[in-house]
Amino acid sequence: MLLGFRNFINFSNFSFSCAGFQKHLNTSRGLFAGQVRAMGSGKKEKIAKLSVAATPSSPKMFPNENVVVGSKLDEILSIQNDPGKLDSMTVQQLRTALRKVGASSKGRKQELVSALKTILEGEIDGKKRTIKRKVAAETASIHVEVSQEVNESAYEKEPWTRFAHKKPQKGWVAYNPKTMRPPLTRDTNVVKLMSWNVNGLRALLKLEGFSALELAQREDFDVLCLQETKLQEKDVEPVRDLLKGYDNSFWTCSIAKPGYSGTSIVSRIKPLSVRYGLGIANHDAEGRVVTAEFDSFYLLCVYVPNSGDGLRRLSYRITEWDPALSQYMKELEKSKPVILTGDLNCAHQEIDIYNPAGNKRSAGFTIEERESFEKNFLSEGFVDTFRKQHPDVVGYTYWGYRHGGRKTNRGWRLDYFLVSGSIADRVHDSFILPDVSGSDHCPIGLVIKC
Repeated sequence: MLLGFRNFINFSNFSFSCAGFQKHLNTSRGLFAGQVRAMGSGKKEKIAKLSVAATPSSPKMFPNENVVVGSKLDEILSIQNDPGKLDSMTVQQLRTALRKVGASSKGRKQELVSALKTILEGEIDGKKRTIKRKVAAETASIHVEVSQEVNESAYEKEPWTRFAHKKPQKGWVAYNPKTMRPPLTRDTNVVKLMSWNVNGLRALLKLEGFSALELAQREDFDVLCLQETKLQEKDVEPVRDLLKGYDNSFWTCSIAKPGYSGTSIVSRIKPLSVRYGLGIANHDAEGRVVTAEFDSFYLLCVYVPNSGDGLRRLSYRITEWDPALSQYMKELEKSKPVILTGDLNCAHQEIDIYNPAGNKRSAGFTIEERESFEKNFLSEGFVDTFRKQHPDVVGYTYWGYRHGGRKTNRGWRLDYFLVSGSIADRVHDSFILPDVSGSDHCPIGLVIKC
């Protein structure tokens, strides 16, 4: 079974009119004929509830261990309507507020801010807690209750919610897809694209606990772009035959080095045309680019070369590869907008990497690579959709295996959706799925309105 797609039903009844994809959200979401294991099954969880009710007031207070009274809780509650208040609180105020709600008050200011925001979102760390408050007023009292029961600490269960950065700036917060993905109404017509560096497709298929089946069911994407498949030509045909429901798949493999690189686009519908590579022999032997043309845009699935140990390919990367890819995109853009996705092997800004100071000469964060990214893509009018939507959010897409980066959320943002400026305003959501394992990268997604 490839990526858990064997049980896909036939999608011929779906309605597409935008870029060949447009999907009405009231269409049935039942994707599988067989049963699938629900993600997170076997773990009991009660999501926090926040209720505010107006009742006749009383001049009396009701102090006990579950009652919190004071101006600091007023500040916490008001953050929901004015998030800027939290950032303006002093460290002492933050610690006092955390102690009053029974949470840990240790850490630097940014960690304290992140902890309070987590509590407001109902993600209280650890044991079940109840916070109640009754405040006397002339005409009403407010009763606020927050409760949650989990089987393990929140950070162990959802490590990506931990704010981890060695050089944090004021206002930065950790990315949490549960709270930061905007909802869609049923009458909104969109196309959903996803991208994933799988770091070896054959190895990925052998993982018994791999949950790509649930990913497909949960996200209901229209197109999936894969990088670093590490397949050879002889592997492609058997793999293609295993894809059900996504009957259009296009693969390119490295001929320069077997079991290396490789990219693919897997789609529900047939593109208007498909191209492989950049059309330059020096760049096309490693299977790094697949381009699919749809009605309203070109979609590029790209695996940008890593500068490598000792930065041995840095010069090639910034003087040859990046300019060639940029020129290719600009040529395509003359006829219709371009969407570029994949592992671009560059953490563009300090917010995009856990330890910026310690990686100034590491491949993917050198000043040369970052300046090349800016010059060849962003300055040419292409928009980093995640950063546009989340200017102050720390969200990673890659965590190295060597130091267990996923557990502590010490990562890099190397995977992107860049779009032509002409369609940037049509982006509804640019998101990361840090809960999906199976690779040292996680999937990313783009929802674009038709």
